[in-house]
Amino acid sequence: MPINKSEKIWFNGELVPWDQAKIHVMSHVLHYGSSVFEGIRCYDTRQGSAVFRLRPHVRRLFDSGKIYRMEIKYTPEQIEQAILQTIRANKLPACYVRPLVFRGYDSIGVDPRNCPVEVVIATIEWGRYLGQEAIENGVDVCVSSWNRMAPNTFPAMAKMGGHYANSQLMKMEALINGYSEAIALDVNGYVSEGSGENIFIIRDGVITTPPLGGSILSGITRDSVMQIIKGLGYELREQLIPREALYLADEVFLTGTAAEVSPIRTVDRISVGSGKRGPITASIQKEFFGIVTGELEDKYGWLTPVNK
Repeated sequence: MPINKSEKIWFNGELVPWDQAKIHVMSHVLHYGSSVFEGIRCYDTRQGSAVFRLRPHVRRLFDSGKIYRMEIKYTPEQIEQAILQTIRANKLPACYVRPLVFRGYDSIGVDPRNCPVEVVIATIEWGRYLGQEAIENGVDVCVSSWNRMAPNTFPAMAKMGGHYANSQLMKMEALINGYSEAIALDVNGYVSEGSGENIFIIRDGVITTPPLGGSILSGITRDSVMQIIKGLGYELREQLIPREALYLADEVFLTGTAAEVSPIRTVDRISVGSGKRGPITASIQKEFFGIVTGELEDKYGWLTPVNK
């Protein structure tokens, strides 16, 4: 998806013009993937612009940095305020927010500790990641030939730039073969997640999602949907999911900041249920989109107003 320039980027504490937000080509991050980041949505609600689950996203950013021994020189509260400041500066009622923490320019070599830790925040216009049609009709996915990382190989709970080399391989393979997205299995052959989304399957009214031990990212939208599922009274299980369960499911859907709540209509050309969005997925979508648009009460306290 092309990037439309915004006016400003928050760069190490200052708002700078978009084209001046630059780093040196010998920065550690370019050579070794040493960055952690977040993807956050700001919605144009009936009550004004509001950021979805700002605090949990910022907390995960700091958690990722801690795992990779990247000391962020700002407090979480300062980053939260910087995100709101950047949204206001770019005058976007709705946008995608990308906070990025990375190792900058100092030395070459795998050891990153002498390289400065830089922080940037960008906001861009961004619509439906998998397309508006995907929200209503679902997408076609495949099981990737690429697995997710084995435990104690990479820390799956960190949202780390270098980890997404695996996601790139999955995504390109899927698109080249005519699918919208790919689902990876973990090292033991159980369902893990998509290239940038968590996954839920439904059979006989029971909703199941892989556990954190399945080499998945602890998704903020995943957590939100789990709260919605419990609030709607559905049975929810976190457990290992065999690959064939994807083919036997009544409904399957993906969750993520970019994907939001997107149903899957086929897996490996096998129809999921009736081959269209199912009723339980639709009820979860109705609650989710109702909250983020301001049409329903924000009973979970998920939205932070941009202009207080």
